[in-house]
Formats: sequence, structure tokens, C-alpha cells
Amino acid sequence: MTMAGLVIGGGIAGIQVALDLANQGLTVYLVEKNPSIGGRMAQLDKTFPKLKCASSLMTPMMLEAGGHPNIKLLTHSEVQEIRQEGKKFKVKILTKPRYVDENKCTGCGLCARFCPVETPSEFDERIGVRSAIYVPFQQAVPLVYTIDKEHCLQCELCQNLCPIGAIDYTQKPSEIEVEVGAVIVTTGFDLFDVAETGEYGFGRFDNVITGLALERLLNVAGPTGGRVVRRSDGKIPKKMAFIQCVAPIDDRSGDIYCSKVCCMYTTKEAVLVKEQVPDIDVTIYYPGALAFDKSPEELYQRAKGEFRIRYVKGRVAEVRENPANNNLLVRVENMDRGGFIEDEVDMVVLSTGLVPAARCFEKVFPLKVGEGDFFVASDRKIDSVSTNVDGVFIAGVAEGPKDISDSVAQAKEAAFKASILLKGLTESG
Repeated sequence: MTMAGLVIGGGIAGIQVALDLANQGLTVYLVEKNPSIGGRMAQLDKTFPKLKCASSLMTPMMLEAGGHPNIKLLTHSEVQEIRQEGKKFKVKILTKPRYVDENKCTGCGLCARFCPVETPSEFDERIGVRSAIYVPFQQAVPLVYTIDKEHCLQCELCQNLCPIGAIDYTQKPSEIEVEVGAVIVTTGFDLFDVAETGEYGFGRFDNVITGLALERLLNVAGPTGGRVVRRSDGKIPKKMAFIQCVAPIDDRSGDIYCSKVCCMYTTKEAVLVKEQVPDIDVTIYYPGALAFDKSPEELYQRAKGEFRIRYVKGRVAEVRENPANNNLLVRVENMDRGGFIEDEVDMVVLSTGLVPAARCFEKVFPLKVGEGDFFVASDRKIDSVSTNVDGVFIAGVAEGPKDISDSVAQAKEAAFKASILLKGLTESG
């Protein structure tokens, strides 16, 4: 019997690790806290720099992972405890109830279609709605509905409608314990919660949104069918401003922590907006140097030349709302020419930085953290995936901000090292 591996986090990095290990004949437990795997990449419209469809890249990997005989997929689940016993780990995993039988549900959606409840959709960054019984998105893996008990009216309509009796209100949380020889942490990221600061009117003004919310507007499977419109009145914007470096302060340096990918994803989104609304006026306000490597630099030059997107080096002092038309008044300190600029725009998009989504994991296993509170590799120059705990590896944005291609490359490195360890443990019995 082969020694199994545990992958914590079902985004692009975690799926890549799981597939690489499973394709070598190794058993993998893939644990994801949400009802579906896919992570942040599943929310995206296009990827930079080639503007390829994110779904066409992600969905086949999700389906392969969901159907792979060597991958034990544990969604809607969280790791509760990890105990190291010699060279192995005992892991307790809690699976939350869906109140829907996974073995019966066919994903037909009849229950959601007639559910009387609408609540903001987390997957759509709360600019769209979902039912109290839902799947996060139509390509979800597994394609099994989940009842949100917090918003459920317990009207039993879904139970009465389900033709195969998949609704089960009596479900309870369940816990399993597994033994594994390697743990790979791919817990990904969350967006910096700008709502806590109230900065730039986010949370107060309808037409101030985050870059990830804009991704959902751009996506044809999103809440507006791929149309970029204002939340306040549903109108197509004529002027849009992006504000860069909306990010947390690093506890160690006291400076804004650079998330490395914001300049690239903002340029990508600005181009996509211009492709959809060619006559829109787009300005990107940035307070420091733009962070591009060679390939996105080409997209940047294309954005300025072909799409006439303006880049203004300036620090945004405040954003106010014009109550007469819900436009935004953006006041900017011009860092090149001095003085202030004031611009009235239809929408403001905040380029929010990345923060680690692994804080819950820190409670169950003590991995070293560094700048920005991301996990630290034992020696980043020669080994970017091993940690301070033997047998535990990290990959993707859990180790620090990076783009999709770098996350996949690091995931493959983590899978390679974990496979060597697992095969050694299997041979030694």
C-alpha cells in the first residue's frame, strides 16, 4: 500500500500538486474548505499576459482531479489537527454538512431555481446573488448543491421539489483521521479587506469596486453576463479609474506590502474593459514604480499604445461621491508635476493587494512565516518549497504573491519533492 499525501487547498497550485502525485500512482487527500475546488482562478475571466480564458484552462484540471481514482476529494472540509509521529503525520479532517446527499445530487439545479431566498454571492464578490441552496458556479467540482443554513428559511421547498430525495436536513459534521507521509500547503490568498479601513469609499459608494469584482463583471458566467456596468444604475461607464497599491501595511517595515501581481492584473483588466467598451476613458493611478516582468511589459506597452490607457504617477488622497449622479470625484496628488488633480469618473476599481488565506492553518501546525505573513521556505534561493518542518511543503501564493504560471511551476516542484519522500516511505514500509 502506497503512503498517501495531503494537499491543503484546492486552487490551481493544490490541484496541480494533487494531479502530479496521483498520476504517479500515489494516493492524495485534497482538502478544500469551500464547496468546490478551483480557488481564485475560477473567479477570473482571462489570464495575463496572453488574455487566455481562465475557465478553459482551469475546468479540465478540476474535472480531472474530481474524477481521478487516486485523489480523495474532501470539499467543504477543513484540517482540524496535524500530529507528527516519526516520519508520518496523523491528520484530523472535519467535513461540514451540505444538507444534500453527495451520492444522490445530480446538480440539476431545480432546488435553487425555486428557492425563495436571495443572498449576496461570495463567488461573485457580493455583486451578484445566489440562493440559500446553491453551487458557487456552474463548473463547480463536485457539482453538488449546498444549503446555507444561515440564510435558509427551512421552508422545505427544495426537499419537496428534489426528484431523487437528495435533500437531507439531518446531516451532521463528520470527522475522519488519515495517515500521510507528506503535507503540501497550497492555501492561496485572500484580498486585503479594504472594507475594514473604509478607504476610497469602498463599502459606502456603490461604484467603488475591487479588481476581483471587476473580473466577475467581465466574465460571461458572472452576474451581468459579462457586461461591465455600474452597480448604482446599471449603466455602462464612460470613465473609469484604477487605484493601485490598495494594500496592507507590512508589520515589519511599516511600508505598504507589494503584492507583485497588482500592476499586471490591473493592466489586463483595463485592456479587457477597453475591448468591451472601446470609447471608455481609463486612467490608472499608481504611487510608485510599476512592477512588470518582460512578458507583461509587452501588454503594458500595448495598453498605452493600442488602447490609449493613461498611467498617471499619483497618490490618491480621497474619493468622494457626487450624490447627484453617483459619480466618483477622485483627488490625486500628482507626483510628477506637483499639485493635485481632481477627476470625476463613473467607476473606481481598487487594485487590492494579497494577504495569506492560511491563518486558520497556523493554529494546527507551526510553520514559519515571514514578510506579509506568508509561509517561509527553508532556503528560497535553492529550495522554495520545503519548510521548517520535515515532510511539509508549500506552493503557490501560500509562499508569497506570484502569478498563475509561477504558482504552477512551484506546485510541480513541491509535488516532485513530496513524491520522492512518499515513495521512500512506501518502500521502507
